[in-house]
Amino acid sequence: MKIHRRAFFNRLGLGAAGIYLAPSFRMFASASSGSLPRGVPEAQGVSSAGILDFLDAVNHSKHEFHSFMMARHGQVIAEGWWAPYRADLNHMLYSLSKSFTSTAIGLAVTSGKLTVDDAVTCFFPDKLPATVSENLAALKVKHLLTMSVGHAKDSTPIITKEHDWVKTFLSLPIEHEPGSVFLYNSGATYMLSAIVQKVTGEKAIDYLRPRLFEPLAVEGMTWEKCPLGINTGGWGLAIQTETVAKFAQLYLQNGSWNGRQLIPASWVHEATTFKIQQPATDGADLEQLKKTSEWHQGYCYQFWRTSHNAFRGDGAFGQYAFVLPEQDTIIAITSETGEMAGEFKLIWDHLLPAIKPSPLPADDSAHAQLKQTLASLVLPLAPGNASSAPLTKSFKLEPNDSKFDTISLQCDAQSCIINFDSQAVHCGVGKWIEGVTSLPGTPPKLTVGDLRPAKIAASAAWKDANTLVMLWRYIETPHHDTVTCQLDGDKLTLTWLNSLTEKSSNRPETRPALHGTPTA
Repeated sequence: MKIHRRAFFNRLGLGAAGIYLAPSFRMFASASSGSLPRGVPEAQGVSSAGILDFLDAVNHSKHEFHSFMMARHGQVIAEGWWAPYRADLNHMLYSLSKSFTSTAIGLAVTSGKLTVDDAVTCFFPDKLPATVSENLAALKVKHLLTMSVGHAKDSTPIITKEHDWVKTFLSLPIEHEPGSVFLYNSGATYMLSAIVQKVTGEKAIDYLRPRLFEPLAVEGMTWEKCPLGINTGGWGLAIQTETVAKFAQLYLQNGSWNGRQLIPASWVHEATTFKIQQPATDGADLEQLKKTSEWHQGYCYQFWRTSHNAFRGDGAFGQYAFVLPEQDTIIAITSETGEMAGEFKLIWDHLLPAIKPSPLPADDSAHAQLKQTLASLVLPLAPGNASSAPLTKSFKLEPNDSKFDTISLQCDAQSCIINFDSQAVHCGVGKWIEGVTSLPGTPPKLTVGDLRPAKIAASAAWKDANTLVMLWRYIETPHHDTVTCQLDGDKLTLTWLNSLTEKSSNRPETRPALHGTPTA
């Protein structure tokens, strides 16, 4: 088959004369679907075998990946979702949301609605304390952007207990001169969101819609709000993995997208370059941390500097948008891990070496194996076996905080339905069954905000003849619940274990066990 010279070079990310085109001058999004174009790894200078090594290392690690996309020269060369997660589902980003809030600030700065040197107090004159301290008066937008407010501790747990988060934030003592000390402070990002809403008259998500999301052909995103209707800013944005990839690609392209400059290149540079050094903790050697820690490479405007002269947005438990300018590569990942540093190591040990300066010879065998592997990614089902005998039982519960009166179980070889009063969760046996739930305490999450009703994929199995184990995956969040029903004669004991507790003993399960006896 004859391939036109220009088309051939374009597929390789080259100009008509075979000259490499800088990312800011290329157009990547498909005009018909709005999705990023897809390509073959070797054609973009990436080894399929290297990506396979990465996936194998993930499979043998303690980290639970939910999605993965990698693009080189603007072409998606690998993508996969670990079932029951899917490409069409939103995923809660945690602090990766911060980078989108930073973008909203940048767009507002560009339109002349504020500057980074504006005093924070000027936006909220009606919410200031009776006495404005010297440090509060000195607090500027750029200090919010760089997490250098001057607070002695993160303001988030304090402000989120109140009705008016802005007023509470402004009332807190600022112990250090603004700009002098880095302290990770999600409340600062909330204040950026509040400033966006103040100067534009729109919530951050609505302000970004025509300026960012629509040009990227993104729909269906959601963002949690505070009690006064302001987007939480530092967390709470939920989007698809491909949107994360597009966002990273946009920043790789210096804010240019399909011939439009969505974000000024000057702001992209300002927002993603070193602004402040994170301090050493617990007496550690800062110079050594600079060599070994991804959290000591420098902080930008709600982006992190990272190894290999790259930068990233990231969120708790492993939500990432990596931008590697020197490799002209982006990587988007959603996951759940209690050790994010371990996921960085997987990327640097396996994906980075797979990236080569020039196109590679075709490797049809490795590429076919890669496609098959990516298409068959799956998370473990509930551990155990199918029951050989059907079970139908109903139990009257002892008084409990959730105020449930009854639990009923209806199980066979194909499925198990558990009813909490009239709220049911339908679990597959040897498979996932999807549904929604509004049960109290679901889904587990680190931040404030009610995500119910929550999409859920559930499976069930029998650990032994009297122990039913259900795994409930909340497939638009990183988290899951393990729910165990212990049948002891006529008695039922139901216990909960959320995945936050599994990952860290510092986040204990707060839902007490439920106890029941058979109904008459």
